[in-house]
Amino acid sequence: MDLQADDRWQAIEELITSLVAVGRIKPEFRDSISEAVKNREASMSTGIGFGIGLPHASTNLVKEVVCIIGRSKKGIDFDSLDLKPVHLVALFLVPAGEFQKHINVLANLAKLLHRAEFRDSLIQVSDDGELVRLLGLETNRNSKQTSAMLPHQKIELRLQTAVRTVLPDADVFAVLVRPCPDPKFGDYQTAALISLAKARKLNPRQLATDVLAKLDVTEWCEPVEIAGAGFLNFRLKNSALAQTLAAAARGEHLFFAPAARPKTVVVDFSSPNVAKPMHVGHVRSTGIGDALQRTLRLLGHRVITDNHIGDWGTQFGKLLLGWKERLDRPALERDAIAELERLYKIVNAEADANPARLEAAKTELVKLQAGDAENLAIWKEMIRLSQIQFDTIYARLGVKFDHALGESFYNPWLGEVVNDLLKRGIARESDGAVGVFSDGTRPPKEDPFLVNRDGEWIADPALVRKSDGGFNYTTTDLATLDYRLKTWSPDEIIYVVDDRQAPHFKKLFLVFARWQPDAARKVKLVHVGFGKILGEDGTPFKTRSGDTVKLGDLLDEAEERALKMVSEKSPELPEAQRREIARVVGLGAVKYADLLPNRQSDYTFNWNKMLALQGNTAPYLQYAYARIRSIFRKAESPTRSNQPATLNLLAPEELALAKHLLNFGITLEAVAEELRPNYLCNYLFELAVHFSRFFENCPVLKADEATRGSRLALCDLTARVLRQGLATLGIETLEQM
Repeated sequence: MDLQADDRWQAIEELITSLVAVGRIKPEFRDSISEAVKNREASMSTGIGFGIGLPHASTNLVKEVVCIIGRSKKGIDFDSLDLKPVHLVALFLVPAGEFQKHINVLANLAKLLHRAEFRDSLIQVSDDGELVRLLGLETNRNSKQTSAMLPHQKIELRLQTAVRTVLPDADVFAVLVRPCPDPKFGDYQTAALISLAKARKLNPRQLATDVLAKLDVTEWCEPVEIAGAGFLNFRLKNSALAQTLAAAARGEHLFFAPAARPKTVVVDFSSPNVAKPMHVGHVRSTGIGDALQRTLRLLGHRVITDNHIGDWGTQFGKLLLGWKERLDRPALERDAIAELERLYKIVNAEADANPARLEAAKTELVKLQAGDAENLAIWKEMIRLSQIQFDTIYARLGVKFDHALGESFYNPWLGEVVNDLLKRGIARESDGAVGVFSDGTRPPKEDPFLVNRDGEWIADPALVRKSDGGFNYTTTDLATLDYRLKTWSPDEIIYVVDDRQAPHFKKLFLVFARWQPDAARKVKLVHVGFGKILGEDGTPFKTRSGDTVKLGDLLDEAEERALKMVSEKSPELPEAQRREIARVVGLGAVKYADLLPNRQSDYTFNWNKMLALQGNTAPYLQYAYARIRSIFRKAESPTRSNQPATLNLLAPEELALAKHLLNFGITLEAVAEELRPNYLCNYLFELAVHFSRFFENCPVLKADEATRGSRLALCDLTARVLRQGLATLGIETLEQM
């Protein structure tokens, strides 16, 4: 914004007033925030020289970092280090207690403003679009992906400016432009004006008319249309579409940009148990969690992955007893997890039948919990052997974790958690146990701490200490949550755990909010649930003998079935190449089949469907990519050299493919926002279908030279998006199938 101020105090007032006007600061907080900034400024001027002022403050009246830049052509007296007038003032507000967390942002902003060419460009900027593009290009100048604005972002920015002109009090950040549900009405659409109008008891169509009168998008769009109750429909000009694709062809972007407000996100997924084989159910949490963390990283968020391994609990008493009495060393060396599983089954059956055996197992567990040297050594050996299995499976799936902090890591803090809950009056004793009960603030039907039995609502507390003095999942999860907040300061924590655990997480999140209300207000806690994998008979997927399907065996069978398919179709290929193709296709098929459904739905496991080369499958998408790469081999042009300055998009199939490419970034953002990888699966399948129609109707290699170059560029962009999209799902591609 342009400043009229003569001194720093007036400049700060102008900037804060502007933040109130655009809805970034609540009006009732204006004076308090102004006072906080001025108090900080009074202690030491933030005029840092070179014509720059960086007033800042930490306050509990903002929930996220807020920054606004003002410029003054005449210059402002800011009591600067070099005693010169300030021309650029950047006001920086951070939530209370988070200044150190965001100090690098302020430092980077200062470095950016110190660059003379950037300051000069900033002073000359004439509109919001130029400003956003300038800041995006500078912020990401060292990134492979620059944040060159895409058409929908440009339209959105102009639309927000027009809405602000008509409705100065509107929250314009909620005014979004999204792909039009029906292409016959346009390429993009906004429905935001309808809700804005209803909130103010205005006529939505009249508001749309008023906004349209202030909106100028003629450089990118055909005339904008008002539709229905107050929708605005936008249809891109072919020239804008071609220019955007040409920029992508030059490597300036791949139809997505880094998030404007990067978050710190912890993703908790997979979580296998020590001394047990990973089974088919683990493919759900592992695949969904990995796809989500890859998507978030791709969009520029700071992601921390943590594998919360089950390495503690009552089962270890039985395992220790079995290890000491019945361990088969040769069997342990051949297949450690199978031997541990055998020991557990034997002792568990004995404990069910004989109370003395159960007591013997409890004795071993108590010794472990007390730190007995022998039992600790055996327990650690079980963890080591289990980790070998985990590492092997994760390597095959291409999954990596930043941390693998098991349940036992949090043992030292469990007693403290329970004592603090008791001290604060959040938990209380009941029948020798300690639990958190309903606080009565929710209707019974919405209260997870109550359950209806025979028409009566009775307590269903979240236990944090059992009557025998032991702790449970809620206690461990509270300690884990506390540790993550103190260690990583996340904005969001995502738990990828099956839907059967939904009641547990509802209680966990509510207990934490009562225990640490200030911390709970700063972090978003999300349970990403998912359904079951079913067999053809509609029951949970099992082996023919009724046992749980081991994940390693499942992956082996996937590769074997894919190898048979590849050998039948391409027997001339060397065996090593056929096996590599089978590995990529087989594992990709399993992952994709799991990610494709709505994650909260159960799905039926079917080898024939997931390995098919037709339909919405990984092999179909992998084949589409390999098919495009074969075009470049035939064209003797494996690289993207000599890309055309613009693309000639004339045929309907070319236009449909090009417009679908533009929606890649919007799809990635939807996956990150709603935590649903199936959106990306469906986008990639539709992309492959669009490409197939294009390839069937638009000759590439036989076209004239100008058209050939344009269509090769379109082929290359499609391949790059397919490869990036599949990689984001954790699926590899092949140059040849």
